[in-house]
Amino acid sequence: MNVNGTDYRTVWMEGPSVFFIEQNLLPFQFNIQEARTYSESCHAIRTMMIRGAGAIGAMAGFAMAQAALEAPEKDTLFFLQRARTEIESTRPTARNLFYAVEKVFNQALTSPLLAVAASQQVANQDAADSRNIGRFGNELILDGMNIETHCNAGWLAFVDYGTALSPVYLAHQQGKKIFVYADETRPRSQGARLTAWELKQAGVPHTIIPDNAGAWLMSLGKIDLMIVGADRIAANGDVANKIGTLEKAIAAKEFGIPFYVAAPTSTFDLDCHAGNTIPIEERNEDEVLYQDGITEEGLHKRIRVCSPGSSAFNPAFDVTPARLITGIITEKGIIKATNDSIRDLFSGGIAK
Repeated sequence: MNVNGTDYRTVWMEGPSVFFIEQNLLPFQFNIQEARTYSESCHAIRTMMIRGAGAIGAMAGFAMAQAALEAPEKDTLFFLQRARTEIESTRPTARNLFYAVEKVFNQALTSPLLAVAASQQVANQDAADSRNIGRFGNELILDGMNIETHCNAGWLAFVDYGTALSPVYLAHQQGKKIFVYADETRPRSQGARLTAWELKQAGVPHTIIPDNAGAWLMSLGKIDLMIVGADRIAANGDVANKIGTLEKAIAAKEFGIPFYVAAPTSTFDLDCHAGNTIPIEERNEDEVLYQDGITEEGLHKRIRVCSPGSSAFNPAFDVTPARLITGIITEKGIIKATNDSIRDLFSGGIAK
């Protein structure tokens, strides 16, 4: 990603430290943070300083590599297993996290250097996969299209390029006249804060809409295509993504709007047979009850925006059934959200 003339990745490792863009400060402040230990990297994931399936996966892989570097000579296996459990407990829904940790852990059993190399490979593959997703997804975007997206599945959600936004960026670079409607995505406002910031950085025409405006815009014929990301995809094509995705898929089906999910194969969980077995993270109610912002004087402020004395339920994700999904854009091609297509995808074939 290019920010103020400089190219960045969302997360990267140098020596024993992991560096990352602190997403909680965006869009008001662009800041690079350093996690010196695997515990600090876990904290960054848990507190959503870094977020998005691919970025979480890369950070978790780097954290596992850090643990390998930190492991004592005595009781090394016990230390690595404990670290793995701690890393995997940070965010339970995103499949990429478990994918990355397993790959790095297996190499850490041999040597720290192999663990570091494996973590770098996971991050590099994530960026390459995102770029290819953009290439395949761009085929769906026609000149003049209005595209809606939910949450953030762009640069910041992956090591680079993104998934749902990768086709958008490529279409824009090719000169296609497109317009993006970015759902605000309560309660953390990833669409309003992160997606909108990314689109502005890239010069893509866009506007932020309330989460409950999407169906109305679809009914007016103002949406031609919807693309979202994914945190975990079951073997039958059911998709877990940011809360609110299910509502958009239902509305898109009603109004005949193509609804695509963009995700690399590392997001698929073949051991998860259907969406009802995907673990759904429930986060602290304060994310609903309070909002963080910036005053006209440039000061960060946290205020309560809900009725005092009331509690809140805060599921971070929902599951969209495969029957509502037009297709899944992967780094290998566009497939249908079915058992057969997913099986073909992992056996080397593509059901485009």
